[in-house]
Amino acid sequence: MVRRSRTRRQVRVGTCGFAESQAATFRDFDILEVQQSFYQPPQIRTAARWRAAAPADFVFTLKAWQLITHAPHSPTYRRLREPLGERQLRLCGGFRWNAVTRMAWERMCELAEALDAKAILFQTPRSFTPEPRHLERLYRFFEAIDRPPDRRLAFEPRGDAWTDDLLRRIVRDLRLVHVVDPFLRKPVGRGLRYFRLHGRPAYHYRYRYTDTDLNALQARLTGPWPHWVLFNNDHMAEDAQRFRRRVHD
Repeated sequence: MVRRSRTRRQVRVGTCGFAESQAATFRDFDILEVQQSFYQPPQIRTAARWRAAAPADFVFTLKAWQLITHAPHSPTYRRLREPLGERQLRLCGGFRWNAVTRMAWERMCELAEALDAKAILFQTPRSFTPEPRHLERLYRFFEAIDRPPDRRLAFEPRGDAWTDDLLRRIVRDLRLVHVVDPFLRKPVGRGLRYFRLHGRPAYHYRYRYTDTDLNALQARLTGPWPHWVLFNNDHMAEDAQRFRRRVHD
């Protein structure tokens, strides 16, 4: 096996979800963020097959199930297949801590174990603002869960109300990684940089990144820490391949 260079270990490039076949994904990229787990978690045996098929040093991350982060009125629930009743659905979202979200978290931990996932990402909807009741739920959730060993927990809030000062306190108190689109803002805290590219302007998913964009992105890979760069736009496979060649060649 060819030994990876320090650059390849420090900068991993991939996609949010399988944008190519499994074989092509494991050949073309260094990292994959599993998206299916957000809508409806795959079977444990499916995740184990992905891990077995991937190179030994390939990194998986996992997007946390929407039952934890999103309320049931979110359109993403159209893809939910879990047989939950109306009473159970009312307990979902917003980092509430109850029997339903505990079940969802346990499923995420099982999947993370099967994948040997290095991080679990919690992405919040714009409606989850840093008002006191939301912050109380956020703290209670992360203080209540059993944290899987050797797996980072990553947090991607949305909206300008999440100020750097507030996020600096949250990531320190709750031992989280601040996830950002680097074209929107800089991450706070020290350590791993977890970038998710949502198009430009942000959440314009049909956007195709230009060479100028990729030059600017590469310039943001600063500091001594690992960088995980995950494209999440319609052209993610092509854009990620172009960026990976820039970084690794």
